[in-house]
Amino acid sequence: MRFIEICRMIKIEHSVFALPWAWSGAFLAARGLPSARVLFFLTVAMIGVRSFAMTANRIIDVEIDRRNPRTRERPLATGAISLREALVFAAVAGLVFIAACACLNLTCLILSLPALIFASAYSYTKRYSPLCHYWLGATLGLAPLAGWLAVIPSSLGLAPIALFFAVSFWVGAFDIYYAFQDLTVDRETGLHSIPADLGESSALHIAAFSHCMTVIFLFLAGFAAPLGWPWYSMCAAVGAILLWEHKLVASRDPGRLKMAFFTLNGVVSFVVLAGAIFGVYF
Repeated sequence: MRFIEICRMIKIEHSVFALPWAWSGAFLAARGLPSARVLFFLTVAMIGVRSFAMTANRIIDVEIDRRNPRTRERPLATGAISLREALVFAAVAGLVFIAACACLNLTCLILSLPALIFASAYSYTKRYSPLCHYWLGATLGLAPLAGWLAVIPSSLGLAPIALFFAVSFWVGAFDIYYAFQDLTVDRETGLHSIPADLGESSALHIAAFSHCMTVIFLFLAGFAAPLGWPWYSMCAAVGAILLWEHKLVASRDPGRLKMAFFTLNGVVSFVVLAGAIFGVYF
């Protein structure tokens, strides 16, 4: 039962957003299939850091979650999981991440602690700036960099850097969309988001711009890698998916938000991974 509540707390299903980007970075660095060892420890590291970051977010925001109708049923907010249990789980997840990084290489180990600090800071950024969406984006943007460094610890290529910016803009955009749900609560509690601070119309325009930047940086990653035609076909497909997502959100139909946020963005992650795999070989 506790395991189920923990999975609810960290939204384990949302791992589909970051993992394919990490695998893509590793695949591009290896110019093919990385070793089973690298893939295993990279996957463990990604699950560890995401579990740590989500739990830290829940701990930091527990009082805010209790005041928000959308989040007041979260396990930590209701007491289904105690604060002590959440702290222990966060510590274990952080240690798993550091251990997995150590098993990859020294560079990953050295960068593991700064990565944990960076990942846990998101909850504080929304207390001070509407740019919090892009901090979250940059946090997930570390995934392709991590995948690359897991294979080539000595240097970063331009391709993973371009992917970092692609992910940062992509996540920033869909986090803006996600913030539409909490617009009223954010304004009442003094939290910052682009919809709350700048209004819904401006938020839609900024998100659309961010999605355009996502596609541009995906194209640039293909040139930098370099990758074959399947990558550019993937870029076009991602552009079409993001346009569809924008139209769903712009319709202001709350029933479509889950599809726009979870389903379509989960598809984007795996389409990019497929593009990286086939782009290397063709």
